[in-house]
Amino acid sequence: MVPPIDTATGVTLASFTAADRHVLNAVQTGAAALSFGGSAFIVLCYILFKELHKFSFKLVFFLALSDMLCSFFSIVGDPSNEFFCHAHDYSAQFFCVASFLWTTTIAFTLHRTVVKHKTDVEEFGSMFHLYVWGTSLAMSILRTIGSDYGKPGIGCWIQPASTGKVAHLITFYGPLWSAILYNGFTYYQVIRMLNNATRMAVVMGDRSNQSDVRADRKALNRWGYYPLILIGSWAFATINRLYDFIYPGQKILWLSFLDVGFAGLMGLFNSIAYGLNSSVRRAIAERIELWIPERVRRVFPIFSRHRDTQPENELVSLIVEGQK
Repeated sequence: MVPPIDTATGVTLASFTAADRHVLNAVQTGAAALSFGGSAFIVLCYILFKELHKFSFKLVFFLALSDMLCSFFSIVGDPSNEFFCHAHDYSAQFFCVASFLWTTTIAFTLHRTVVKHKTDVEEFGSMFHLYVWGTSLAMSILRTIGSDYGKPGIGCWIQPASTGKVAHLITFYGPLWSAILYNGFTYYQVIRMLNNATRMAVVMGDRSNQSDVRADRKALNRWGYYPLILIGSWAFATINRLYDFIYPGQKILWLSFLDVGFAGLMGLFNSIAYGLNSSVRRAIAERIELWIPERVRRVFPIFSRHRDTQPENELVSLIVEGQK
C-alpha cells in the first residue's frame, strides 16, 4: 500500500512509528488550535466593532475567516466515517488555499492605493471573491487527480500515487509560492516608492511632506515583511514535499515536526500581523475603558492614552476615511 499523507500539509505518516505519528498529530492539532483561536478573535472583532467595517479590513476579515476554517478542518476528521473524511480533506485544502489568495488581494489593494494612487479598490470586491473562492474550488477539484480523497482508515488521508504527488505540488504549493512571489514584488514596489518620495522631500526641503511620508514608510515597512509569514509557515513543508518526491519513503522526523508545527501556525501569524493593527487595538481599548471607573482612569492614565494618540498609518488608513 502507498503510504498515507496528511491532507493539509502532505506529511507522509506511515513510515513513522505509532508514537511518532501520535506526537506529530498532537503538534499539528496544537498549532492549528492556536491559529483557530487567533483567527477567531479577529473575526469576532470585525463582527462586534462597526468602525472596522471598511473595505480594507473586510479583506483582513476574509483572510482570518479562511485561516479559522483551514485550522478547524485541519483539526477535525473522523477516520471511521467517509463523509467526515471527505469534509476534512476537501475543506482543509479549500480554505488553506483561500488564505494564500486573500493575502494577494490585500497586497493588490495596498499597491493600487499607495503606488497607483487609485481610490477605486472597492470596485474589485466582487472580483476578489470570484478569484479567491473560484481558484480555491478549482484547486481542490484538480487535487483529486491520482488521489483517493477522504478514504477511511487509520486517518483522513490522501492515498497518493505519483500523479497524486504532482497534483498536490501544483494545486497547493503552486498557489502558495505564487502568492509569496506576488506579495514580495508588490511590497517591494510600495516601499521603493515611499523611499523615493522621502528622498525627494528631503531634497526639496518640504518638511511637512517629509514627515508624512516617513510616517507612511514606518508603518509600511512592516508590511514588507509580511510575505515572510507565508515563507516561514510553509518553507519546511515545501522542503519536506520536495524531499519526499525525490526520495519517496525516506522520511526525516525532525523536518516533519517543523513542517506540521509551522504550517499549523499560519493562521496565528496572519492574525497578529494583519489583524492586530492600531485600529483594532484602539477599538478594544475604547470598549475596555467603558468598564473602568473614572477614578481608576485618573490614577492609571494608560487606560485613556488611546484618546490622545492617532492611529498608525496602516492599510485601513490608506483607504479614504469613512468609506464603507
